[in-house]
Amino acid sequence: MQHQSTAHDNIPASPFAGEATDMFFGLPMAMARAMALRGERIGNDMAQVRMGFQPDQANSRGEVHGGSIATLLDCTLAASARAHDPATYGVATIDLTLHYVAAGSGDLIATARCERRGRSISFARGEVRAEDGTLVALATGSFKLVPRQSKPAGA
Repeated sequence: MQHQSTAHDNIPASPFAGEATDMFFGLPMAMARAMALRGERIGNDMAQVRMGFQPDQANSRGEVHGGSIATLLDCTLAASARAHDPATYGVATIDLTLHYVAAGSGDLIATARCERRGRSISFARGEVRAEDGTLVALATGSFKLVPRQSKPAGA
């Protein structure tokens, strides 16, 4: 077994624990349900997300498909970009670069850190590990912060 990162030790537990499966760190996101994404921790410019294994999203060898891993990393890096105020901001991905290191099977856990946040653009990096600690993928990305619109009264 490879050494497992302890970066998650510095990430606060999510204040959105127990949220509906179509929510992602306080924001509505139906894809979270479709991809079995669960936001576990967010804060201190970091995020941790678990993606439950789903046979429908496996490749021909029965391992987690690379496209699913890319989605997990995109969502986790984006969450770290808004970790300073997760209920106020959404994000739009500008750029995402991935490096696949090993095949992944079972539940996968992604952690990410926002390395720099400007007025509107943030830069993040992260990794995906299998539950046994095996490094599966690495990613870097840039994201545009998008202030959330408050709902009008009576909506």
